[in-house]
Parts: sequence; C-alpha cells; structure tokens
Amino acid sequence: EATLDLAERRRIRSAIRELQRQELERDEEALASKRFRPERGSHRQDNKENWLQSQQLEEEQQKALASLARELESITDVEELTKLLRAASEYEERKLIRAAIRKLRAKEIEAATLAGNVQSSR
Repeated sequence: EATLDLAERRRIRSAIRELQRQELERDEEALASKRFRPERGSHRQDNKENWLQSQQLEEEQQKALASLARELESITDVEELTKLLRAASEYEERKLIRAAIRKLRAKEIEAATLAGNVQSSR
C-alpha cells in the first residue's frame, strides 16, 4: 500500500504468496516427519509384552478370513452377498465380500455375453 506502482505491488503480492507456500510446505514436512517418527520408550516394552498376544490375534483373524473366503466361494446369489456385506462390520470382511460380488457379477456378464454371441451367430 506504500507504493503506487501496480507492477511493484504485483511483485510484492507474488513474493508474499511464495513465502506463504514455502511456509506451508515446511509445516507439511514437519508434520510428516512427526507422523512417521519411530516409537520410543515404554511403548517398545509394551510392544514386546503384547507381541505374542497380537500375533495370536492376527492368526485367528487370518483363519476367520480364510474361512469366510471359502464360504463366499460357495454363494452364487448377489442378494445374499449384499446382505452379508451389510451385516459385516470389519473392513477386511467387507473387502472380501465386495470382491466376491464383483467376481459373481463378472461371471454373470460373461455368461450373458456368451449367450448373446451364440444367439447372434445363429
């Protein structure tokens, strides 16, 4: 505001924007480095104590997911899979069910395409 030259004002505003952008980048870098900083202190001890328990829990979850995957392979109705999807609460379960739905729909589309090709060739 101290200068009347419009070109100089534009340069000043541009310089201010550039400084603000650099400051934002520095802040983002600082946040990122804090976010991925390794754990220290008592957390390590807790992790050592709970490691076995967490490993067992993870193995149980993997077994449950494998069982669910086998069960989903036997289901051939999209409506039934959709009901299961709505009832599921765990992310991994929902992910498996959505994949089964996509696979089933792809089979249906492929069957319809093959049926259409057979009819058109006659």
